[in-house]
Amino acid sequence: MNIFEILRESHEIQRDLSEKLLQTSGDSPERHELFKQLKNELFAHETAEDRYFYIPLMMTDSGLSITRHALAEHHEMDEMIEELSETDFSNPGWIAIAKKLSDKVHHHLKEEEHSFFQQAGKILGEDQKTALAVQYKNEYQRYKDMKKDMLVQS
Repeated sequence: MNIFEILRESHEIQRDLSEKLLQTSGDSPERHELFKQLKNELFAHETAEDRYFYIPLMMTDSGLSITRHALAEHHEMDEMIEELSETDFSNPGWIAIAKKLSDKVHHHLKEEEHSFFQQAGKILGEDQKTALAVQYKNEYQRYKDMKKDMLVQS
């Protein structure tokens, strides 16, 4: 498995969770659970992807632009997650923020899969694509097992 295939697996989980989250209402256990799952998925994915996909690309001139753009979008999604975490789940504005997050997630994943991956494919060698997949998977699983809330400092 190469880095692109393994990233797509998480992308499908993100799409699914963000769409299911928009189907929830009020301060329900379902909304809390789906939000927790999406938050943890995004955190584990972003952390591992930044380290084992974008940082290696950033080391090349041709990968610098896509890396900066992607990292900026990761930051925007993190800010929306934070805003959702701080907003009461029963607040009518909560779902509006969740919709913005879902739209950003879908936009970002489409951009990665239809543009960034093609550019990265020309930059990374075949052995590197496989090695990065292994490193990504290990880091991703480590953070999935940890749960994001455990990492937040008070």
